[in-house]
Amino acid sequence: MSEKLIGTYGHGTENDFVITFDPNNENELTPQQILRICNRQTGIGADGTIRITKVDGKWFMDYRNADGSVAEMCGNGIRVMARYLVERGHQPAGIFPINTRDGMKYLAVPEKEDISVNLGKVQENYGEITATANGKTWTGYNISTGNPHAVVFVDDVEDVGDLKSPPQVAPADEYLDGVNVEFVQFLENGELKMRVHERGSGETRSCGTGTCAVALAATLKKGKSLPIKWVINPPGGRLVVDIDGHSNATLTGPAVLIADHDLSKYL
Repeated sequence: MSEKLIGTYGHGTENDFVITFDPNNENELTPQQILRICNRQTGIGADGTIRITKVDGKWFMDYRNADGSVAEMCGNGIRVMARYLVERGHQPAGIFPINTRDGMKYLAVPEKEDISVNLGKVQENYGEITATANGKTWTGYNISTGNPHAVVFVDDVEDVGDLKSPPQVAPADEYLDGVNVEFVQFLENGELKMRVHERGSGETRSCGTGTCAVALAATLKKGKSLPIKWVINPPGGRLVVDIDGHSNATLTGPAVLIADHDLSKYL
């Protein structure tokens, strides 16, 4: 690894990341380095890292959670990556693909406005699940968006209490690699409010794939049919999810780059 490595801090609805640009695949971060970078007390502080590299000539998102573990996809992170590619002149604005561990995703990236990403099929894995936090248990939905989600509905998301510890989800054998857990509230205006505990990161201000899981779970909960659109409000902002008649989810929301940092001290 080179002695000096620049990381760019950015966020999508306050789901925040440190991005490194590594098109020649020369600067892969270790889990220990990612832990140091993402530490909110002694590092830059972030929910995860995104290493931009290339595989077979295509942009690839190497996403890691704050604890250094691998994740298949990140719906907010891929929009922030796309913003980086366009703002830094590596990719023209417009429609272009980014490869991920969950396959190729296509994004519509304007110069300034919100970015849309087609995240592909979102689906229910049949069988009731439960999530327990702070002594309370709720039943809910087992949803896959390429990564796993347990979605439960509550009267008020604040009644869930703190999410410093991972909620206990059953049956545990459904989620051998961990699970993201969403707590969702229906609002009187027809929108949704949510909180999320992400595997490997803890409670975050937003989760892009989580909002897509929430959109499908809310559709099932209300007995509605596809296609459908939901406006979803995590603590960090506002996201829109469209699910078409074939269960393909498109996520639309902001992506912002904040500042560059020298990562040398964390390597």
